[in-house]
Amino acid sequence: MRRLKPAILGLILCGATAAAAQAAECPGNPNALGTSRTIVVDPVEHPKLGTMQYRETLPLEDHEVVLTFDDGPLPPRSTRVLEILASECVKATYFMVGRMARAYPDMVRRIHEAGHTIGTHSESHPLSFHRMSMDHAQQEINQGIASVTSALGDGTKPAPFFRIPGLLRADGVERYLASEHLMVWSADLDADDWTRISSAQVYARALARIEANHGGIVLLHDIQPRTVEALPYLLKELKRRGYRIVHIVPASADMPRTATDPRLWTRHARQTWPQVPIYIEAESESELPAPSPASFGIARPFNRPPPMLGPTRSRTALARRQVPLPPISVWPRSLDEPPPAPPSSADPALPAPSPKNFGYTGGYPGEAAAPVAAERKASFDVVPQTTNDAVELRRILMESEHVKDDPVTGSVTLRAPPRDPVATTPMPRGAFP
Repeated sequence: MRRLKPAILGLILCGATAAAAQAAECPGNPNALGTSRTIVVDPVEHPKLGTMQYRETLPLEDHEVVLTFDDGPLPPRSTRVLEILASECVKATYFMVGRMARAYPDMVRRIHEAGHTIGTHSESHPLSFHRMSMDHAQQEINQGIASVTSALGDGTKPAPFFRIPGLLRADGVERYLASEHLMVWSADLDADDWTRISSAQVYARALARIEANHGGIVLLHDIQPRTVEALPYLLKELKRRGYRIVHIVPASADMPRTATDPRLWTRHARQTWPQVPIYIEAESESELPAPSPASFGIARPFNRPPPMLGPTRSRTALARRQVPLPPISVWPRSLDEPPPAPPSSADPALPAPSPKNFGYTGGYPGEAAAPVAAERKASFDVVPQTTNDAVELRRILMESEHVKDDPVTGSVTLRAPPRDPVATTPMPRGAFP
């Protein structure tokens, strides 16, 4: 027991040291999300990123997230996003529009001094990179880089990271960016914060897609008020669910690229069915002989398919090759063929039914119609007046107010009873008491 006490004390001291280091890294917030690690990437080696459009993405491990922000800077929203990231000691990657950087150079320098990576997003954010001329595309790319460089000052250049506006990629634009050693960034998922949705929906969609993808590159916009409102809640929930933030920086002469497993760059890539044959190894050739037509029940192989002839000749040609064929169906080949006659029986044949079998005397069209009474009235003359019960029934009906007796013809007509006033009362409107 005495030997275990120094070990336990050492673990407690290590834990206290780690907590103190975390508090020192993020002063004022010991429970901050923080930045778990930094990955140095080479744009020449990996020119295109983001599984929303490309095969490769960043070599992230499970539950690792890279935050990216587009279209800024735009105070005070970009200022608030920068403060939220600082409170959680989180590093992100910005893709700035050139004209926004020229309008707010102080904001550009604040983001750079906070340690975030700054890429570019064209000069004026045109949503036509997929159909504009190459001269126009090159002008947008180069002018955007020049504007951000001017805003940074002291000759500092932005990172060689570029995101095409609207993700409207084009092969010619991507080839030009690769020739300039610029890495094209797409994303692994976005939060739709550029659409007209609430901040709660931005939070819910971002979190749901991060969970479904187990991390990845998240596309956000620091110029949107809904993003500003959702960001602090999103970072706290990512911390609670065990996610870690990764910072991305470009390789340089004094900062070599991070050694990574090449397979991690395609971890999130869409898998395709392998177009290669599958072989089975055997110990000897006698165990698995080479297949032949005889293996499939064909006695004599044929080198060409049977001719497309009529049904009789085709079946004859296949029969000569001894291919087993199913029996011919006995179902009639045509609907025009009459059905087979029923078997004879000793019972007498029943006569065909007629309307008279069902009590209908009007007949079908073409037949002589039976005379119909001029007026259909219920007459009690058909009731035999031989019993006292019948006489009593007639007397009761005659005294009823619903029976009308015609003194001329002697017939009795039933009248419909008056409607119940309760049944005709309309339903009251509104809810029931």
